[in-house]
Amino acid sequence: MSFLQPAIDSYLSHIASQRGLSPVTIKNYQRNLAEFIVLLRQHQINNWCDLDSHTVRLMVKQLHQKGIKARSIATKLSALRSFLSHLVQFEQLTHNPAKGISAPKLDKPLPKNISVDEMFQLLDIKEKDPLSVRDQCMMELMYSSGLRVSELVGINLPDLKLSQQEVMVTGKGSKQRLLPITLRAANTIKLWIKIRDDFCLPGEQALFLSKQKHRISVRSVQDRMEKWGLKQALPSHINPHKLRHSFATHMLESSGNLRAVQTLLGHADLATTQIYTHLDFQHLAEVYDQAHPRAKRKK
Repeated sequence: MSFLQPAIDSYLSHIASQRGLSPVTIKNYQRNLAEFIVLLRQHQINNWCDLDSHTVRLMVKQLHQKGIKARSIATKLSALRSFLSHLVQFEQLTHNPAKGISAPKLDKPLPKNISVDEMFQLLDIKEKDPLSVRDQCMMELMYSSGLRVSELVGINLPDLKLSQQEVMVTGKGSKQRLLPITLRAANTIKLWIKIRDDFCLPGEQALFLSKQKHRISVRSVQDRMEKWGLKQALPSHINPHKLRHSFATHMLESSGNLRAVQTLLGHADLATTQIYTHLDFQHLAEVYDQAHPRAKRKK
C-alpha cells in the first residue's frame, strides 16, 4: 500500500487553509508533486520515509533527461523541498532529503548578433550634428573592439593611442587590456574629439559625455543605440550587448581563432567564449585542438 498520496493531500489542504494560497498555486503544487509520485513508484518507493538524497538526485536527472527545462525542474524541486520540510515540521520525517540538492543550471539564452550588412547599415550615419557624431563614434568603437558597454563609458582620453590604433579598457575585476581599433573607429574618435569640448567641463577626462557635460551613463548608451537601430531601419532591436556579440561572431567566423577572440573579449575562461558564440561545440573543439599546443588528441 502506498502512503505517498495521502501525505500530499494533507499538505495541500494545510497550505490552502493556513497560508491562504490561491487555487492556481495549490494546483501547481499538486501537479509538480504528482510527477514525483510517478517517479518514486518507478523506484519502488511507497513511503516518504524511504526517500533519500540519492533518489532525489536520480529523479532530478530523470526530469532533465525527459527534456524538461532547467527552470521547470527548479520549480518542481522547490515544491518537493517545501513538502518534505512540512513533513519534517510535523515529525513525519527526521530530515529533508531534498535539502541542498540543486536543479540543473538554468538555460541561458544565446545572445543574438546582426549580420555584417546590417552592421554597415547601422553605422552608415549621414547626420553630422554633435550627438550623431558622438553616437556613431561609440558604436564604431564598440563594434571595432567588442567592448562591454561598461568598458566603453569608462574610457578616458589618456587611454587612447590613436596613432597606434589602440585603446586601453578596464574590464571585469578591474583588469585592463590593450585592444586594437579599426582605422574607421580611430577616425570617428578624432572627429568627436574636435567637438568634444562643447560637451565637457574643465578637467573632464571621460571620452564620451552627455549633454549634461558628465560622463555618459550606460543607460544613455543603451537608449541611443536603440534609437539608432530604429532610425536606420534595422530589422531587430539594437543594444550594446548585440554589438559586442556581433563583433565576436564576425571575428570568429572570419578567423576561426577562438583564443584570439577570447583575449579580445576579455574572457578569463575559454568556456565563456564558447557560450558567447553560437557555433557548435565540435567546431570549437577543432579550433581549440589546432590552437593549443598540448591539445592534440591521440588518433
